[in-house]
Amino acid sequence: MEHIKISEPAQAHFRKLLKSQEEGTNIRIFVVNPGTPNAECGVSYCPPSNVEENDTELKFNGFSAFIDDISYPFLEDAEIDYVTEELGTQLTLKAPNAKMRKVADDAPLIERVDYVIQTQINPQLASHGGRITLIEITDDGYAVLQFGGGCNGCSMVDVTLKDGVEKQLVELFGGELKGAKDVTEHQRGEHSYY
Repeated sequence: MEHIKISEPAQAHFRKLLKSQEEGTNIRIFVVNPGTPNAECGVSYCPPSNVEENDTELKFNGFSAFIDDISYPFLEDAEIDYVTEELGTQLTLKAPNAKMRKVADDAPLIERVDYVIQTQINPQLASHGGRITLIEITDDGYAVLQFGGGCNGCSMVDVTLKDGVEKQLVELFGGELKGAKDVTEHQRGEHSYY
C-alpha cells in the first residue's frame, strides 16, 4: 500500500513545475510540528543537495517525493490532489494523521481511544473552541475525560458528553468501553447510570 497518494493531476502539476528547476530536483513532503495540534503539512522543491541520508524516497512517474524520517509516520494515508474549482486550480494536501501518529489496531485501548479523540472528536469540538483530553480508562471500562477550552463551563457539556462523545466512543469500542465520564464526576466518585 502506498504511504502517500498523489493523484494523476497533482503528479502532472509537479512534473510541470519541476521542469523549470535545477536538473535532478524533486519534491519534499513534510510536517512542521508533527504530532501536535499545530501540525502543518507542506510541499517544497527538493534539489539533489537537500536529500538527507535518512529520507524515504517515494517514486512517482517522472519525479520522486522525499520525506524526512520525523514527518514520515505522520503522513500515513496522506493524499495530495490538484483540483479545479470556481476560483481556479489549487493543490490540496490532506494528512489525517499529521496531528497524531496513527495507532495500530492492536495497540492498547487507551492509545486507540486517544487517537479517535484527537483525530475525530476534537476537530468537531474545535469549531466551538472546545477540546477534550483523555485522562484514563478505568478498570471497569469508562473513559475519563477532561473538557477544556470553550467546553469549560458550557451548559451543554453533559449533552456533548453523553449524546456525542460517549455514544461515538462506545460505538467504536463497544466490546471494550462501557461509557465516558467527566473527570470532575469521576473525582467525586459519582457514577451516572444513564
